[in-house]
Parts: sequence; C-alpha cells; structure tokens
Amino acid sequence: MLNVSHVTKRYGKVTACDDVSFRLEPGSVTVLLGPNGAGKSTIIKSVIGFLKYDGEITVGGYPNKTVEARRLLGYIPELPSLYPNLTVSEHMEFLARAYRLTDYKPRVEELFRRFELTDKTKKFGDELSKGMQQKLNICLGLLPEPRVILLDEPMIGLDPHAIKELKLMIEELRAQGRTMLVSTHIIDSVDMLWDRTLIMEAGAIKANVTREELERDGRSLEQLFFDVTEGEKPEEARAE
Repeated sequence: MLNVSHVTKRYGKVTACDDVSFRLEPGSVTVLLGPNGAGKSTIIKSVIGFLKYDGEITVGGYPNKTVEARRLLGYIPELPSLYPNLTVSEHMEFLARAYRLTDYKPRVEELFRRFELTDKTKKFGDELSKGMQQKLNICLGLLPEPRVILLDEPMIGLDPHAIKELKLMIEELRAQGRTMLVSTHIIDSVDMLWDRTLIMEAGAIKANVTREELERDGRSLEQLFFDVTEGEKPEEARAE
C-alpha cells in the first residue's frame, strides 16, 4: 500500500535520509523508531509530499504527490497547526469541505465523543490546552478515513484516556485493512500495537523486523532498539 524506494534527502551537506527503502502492506501497523535526529520526521514529511527528495514513493500504486495518492493519505503531525480564529467544530467542517466529504457529521460526533471534545466544540483553536489541541489534531487526521495514516509522535501531550482511545482506534483501523506508520522515540507507548518495526539511525534504516521475527529471536522491542542504536554492549556498560 505504501512503497518507499531509495529515498535520499539532503539539506546542504547534511544527509537527513540516506537511501531509505521499505514497503508497508494493507492492514498493518508499522512503528518507526529512532533517536532524535535519526531522520524519522524527514521520511514522514517526504511521504506526505512536504519535501523534495531523490527516489520514489507511491501510495496505492500512485506517486505520492498526485491527487489520487493524497486522497488515500492521512497525516497526524507531531505539532498541531490550528487556526486561531476557527472553533473546534469549524476546523472539522473546514476539513470536510476541503475533502468534499458527505454525511460526515456522525463521524465528527463519534470522534469528539471518543476524544472528549464534545463540550469544547465552540472553543477557538488558540483557547485549547496543548492536550486538547493534540486531540483535535488526531480527529482532523482521522475524519477523511484515509487508507494510509502517518502518525508522528501522536501520543505526546495526551492524557491516559486519550492514549487508551487512540490505541483502541489504531487496532480498529488495522482490522479495517488500513495501513499505519507510527513514528515515535517512546518505545513503551507502542509496544503492544506493532506488526513491523523500522529502526532508523543517522538517516538510514538499520532494522526492518516483524513481531514474529523478533519473538523467534527471543528479544523485546526495547532490546532490539538498543542493540541497533548502541550496538551489542555489556549490561554493565549500558548502566553507566
């Protein structure tokens, strides 16, 4: 459903992504892990089409910057970008009109209920707390019911109820055949959700492993992450 082939992105002399390739199948949740500066956000923004890059990215067989691909893609950025002069409800209406959605109001009501925004519908974007802004950010990303969903650090700033609800929704979307790529550096937040993990370091994919492969190897996701990013080190050295 999502195919990234030999993508390289440079900022001057700095290579943010170096020949990155991976393929995500329908009905799967892939976790993109890596330390800060590993290139996770760069590859996410390349997939969305925000950046110029060398290589090829397709969504459902369409080049990612085409109208056909954009109809399939959803994006929940790390930092919400809301309009200060639009209310919570107006944000959803604006997006629905932009996507030419019909019969979307029941979907809006459901999202508001699940993320506890029902009593915040008349508040303006800049009146919301950071946590509430992130909840609205998630609702906006999910409203068009995209086939491929990119989530960049989606749980930062959320309260426990919202984290639980988002995890439930990710499981539901996977069961519906949606493809999700979740970028994070907080391993515990996604440990029970993933089918495949991609681990990046210094702009490159250092590991591309399924849950079954990792379980056969007898390692946890956390162990794999530190083995990849820090190398096979004695426990004493890691504790220092």
